[in-house]
Amino acid sequence: MPGSALIAIGGNSLIRAGEKGSITEQTANARRVSKAIAGLLAQGFRIVITHGNGPQVGAALLRSERAAGQVYEQGLDVCVASTQGEIGYLLQQALEQEIHEAGLPNQVATVLTQVVVDPEDPAFANPTKPVGPFFSRAAADEKTRLFGWTMVEDASRGYRRVVPSPEPLEIVEEELIRRILTQEILAIAVGGGGIPVVRRDGELRGVDAVIDKDRASVLLALRLPVDLLVFATGADYICLNFRKPDQRALIRVGVSELRGYYESGQFPPGSMGPKVEAAMRFLEGGGKRVIVTSDDHLVDAVRGAYGTHVVPDSDI
Repeated sequence: MPGSALIAIGGNSLIRAGEKGSITEQTANARRVSKAIAGLLAQGFRIVITHGNGPQVGAALLRSERAAGQVYEQGLDVCVASTQGEIGYLLQQALEQEIHEAGLPNQVATVLTQVVVDPEDPAFANPTKPVGPFFSRAAADEKTRLFGWTMVEDASRGYRRVVPSPEPLEIVEEELIRRILTQEILAIAVGGGGIPVVRRDGELRGVDAVIDKDRASVLLALRLPVDLLVFATGADYICLNFRKPDQRALIRVGVSELRGYYESGQFPPGSMGPKVEAAMRFLEGGGKRVIVTSDDHLVDAVRGAYGTHVVPDSDI
């Protein structure tokens, strides 16, 4: 009997390789992903959706910095909040249309979500989270000179800006999301890892950071809890020796075996690494099953016919 699932939609699902990321492109991609999710709703799953925002938050931050002096500037926390609204709107509209066409009773709600971090987290002194588009080396050097950005090479695809990415500790709207999940309402929450906030003098205050979406998704999945965690990404499977002649897809793998591959350096930080780390966190925290696959094969993967399935060692 289907249970509850958290589906973490990656940035590649809304802005695909080679696309500029226009709203028209993102709308079309949102419809494709939403069709698959509606198929899971039809099977009886109760679903929470999270999503990435790397390209979008980078664009929002760039617009803010380029317009400085003409309009008010926005910190990273406000940029995350604005992209939660932007992406939530696109997904919610697409989901509502697909749900209607499928004749399902479900409704959709986007929850503006805050996530508490530690103000003393060492990540604030060591930016690591890539945001925004890829740049050539020359363009990256220019961004550093003009804006003081920290730029790193990301998975051999070019250079990207990196910003602080502290550990998520608490989801402020957790109880609201839990209540929504018990009804026939699909929640879109923790967008872009959540709006980063700290507790100071009894108040929540935003900070300049971008929380890793996969880590925040695991935190929410364990806290609700849900039965299944799905990472919808740009790859069909988790692969060993990725893009090498001896590349091999993992179909079903225990968490200990996966950890061995992870610790041997199989999964780069800018590629599959964060999702593998998140999968291990979920299962070692008591989760039942993780699937990693592309959004094109989401329904087949949940049926067991596609994607990488990561399970507790006891299930191997």
